[in-house]
Amino acid sequence: MATLIGLLASSRLRSGEVVRLDRADVDLTNGVLLVRKTKFRKDRLVPVHTTTQTALRRYARERDAAFPSPKHQAFFLSSRGNRLSATGLQSGFAQVRKFAGLDDGKPLRPHDLRHRFAVTRMSLWHQQRANDQALLPVLATYLGHANYSDTAYYLTGSVDLLAMAAERAFLDGGAA
Repeated sequence: MATLIGLLASSRLRSGEVVRLDRADVDLTNGVLLVRKTKFRKDRLVPVHTTTQTALRRYARERDAAFPSPKHQAFFLSSRGNRLSATGLQSGFAQVRKFAGLDDGKPLRPHDLRHRFAVTRMSLWHQQRANDQALLPVLATYLGHANYSDTAYYLTGSVDLLAMAAERAFLDGGAA
């Protein structure tokens, strides 16, 4: 479950996309995932960081040792060797969340990692003083969105981003 959660956090995939990954969709040589049948019935390629590749390789070795004759071509398997279901992901995520002590207040959901990715990426661009408006199409592509308004939804209401935007406005002449 740790590898799957790490993949969700680092790759901006939807939880349904992760559980639908097949072994052939995970290219660990080139560090690319083929995500099939996304929310809008499109396929897309998603690059993964080298540390994520390493974690996925380790998981694949452990998975193959536990299930040398897989019943499914799924990349992520349940403890019974079947494709991990969305319900299995939710249940496993809830167990990990509870173990980590993250059950205070509103429970963290797998999809929240996708939101966090978007906010973190935008925050990094702000810190780098990059033109975040020009980079919004890049973020939309990362997230597999056809419309920028879908991406903007992930960014609205973030206290971190609002504070950074206010600071940038102040530093760029708002205090003159």
